[in-house]
Amino acid sequence: MERIVICRCEDVSLEEIADTARKHQCSAREVKLRTRAAMGYCGGRTCRPAVDAIVREVTGAVSEREILLKIQTPVRPVKLFELGGGLERDE
Repeated sequence: MERIVICRCEDVSLEEIADTARKHQCSAREVKLRTRAAMGYCGGRTCRPAVDAIVREVTGAVSEREILLKIQTPVRPVKLFELGGGLERDE
């Protein structure tokens, strides 16, 4: 059987998330703490909705305090060379 990875940052599979939720009958937050799913570089922006949906399907529990992620663009655009100290490269 093919291993389906839900959280790429922490390499957590669908099976690990479902087994943890089933075994401990816990909330999505506890599943995240036990498996590290949604705790990687992206902060759950990629996999958090999937993790929450898996836990909801396995346990039937709906999170009471679901925090929606909000993505905001920068206040003003910044050129990459400005971030590097404003030095342009000689060619």
